[in-house]
Amino acid sequence: MHVIIAGNNAGKAHKVVRQIQEETLNDKVEFLYCDLASLQSIRQFVQKFKKKKIPLHVLVNNAGVMMVPQRKTRDGFEEHFGLNYLGHFLLTNLLLDTMKESGSPGCSARVLTVSSATHYIGELNMDDLQGSHCYSPHGAYAQSKLALVLFTYHMQRLLAAQGSPVTANVVDPGVVNTDLYKHVFWGTRLIKKLFGWWFFKTPDEGAWTSVYAAVTPDLEGIGGRYLYNEKETKSLKITYDLDLQRELWARSCQMTGITDMTQDTFSG
Repeated sequence: MHVIIAGNNAGKAHKVVRQIQEETLNDKVEFLYCDLASLQSIRQFVQKFKKKKIPLHVLVNNAGVMMVPQRKTRDGFEEHFGLNYLGHFLLTNLLLDTMKESGSPGCSARVLTVSSATHYIGELNMDDLQGSHCYSPHGAYAQSKLALVLFTYHMQRLLAAQGSPVTANVVDPGVVNTDLYKHVFWGTRLIKKLFGWWFFKTPDEGAWTSVYAAVTPDLEGIGGRYLYNEKETKSLKITYDLDLQRELWARSCQMTGITDMTQDTFSG
């Protein structure tokens, strides 16, 4: 089984590659550079991946920043929205053709997108997705996680309408003890340092639901689900709004320069 670690930190990635190789005795594990804050980098990654001529059965969208100061990606997008959401949106869409070729009836390829419970308090401001008028680090992070849920649900509708052997689900890892919290309020960091062992999951525990969603036979052919602690649960009510899903998808296609196939798919 071939495993590709995609990321923008080569040092950390190579350590992970060696660890996986040692623990699984699988030498088909490698790192490919991909900066999700750059649309050009994403396209270059996809080109390199496709040149390998290998199947893609599981794609895990699990990169992100949290509550960073207001700043922009290389393409001029607010960083939470650009990296956490648009980066995954473009990456997934550019890899869908390979996933469709890799999946088959009874053995679907799977897209797993990691969101967060923070999406429950998120608001999607379609008139100011970049937060240019009133920026809040917490609000921007919550919006990006909300957008990921809407994106996943709409993509699943498209895949199902096309009869594609690919499914798309959302994973909520819970509160996990990682470096994501380095930009939060100092009091929160102090609580994390003192009581993290009690309130927070370990990174391994945080990955359980993603692993479950990737391999469980119970989800064969099933998409459009929000999964927490290896169980399906309901996401925020507005995430099921089909018009909002479609509007965000259309805007995202414009921002990333890809074709919106929604109308052709549902009118055909």
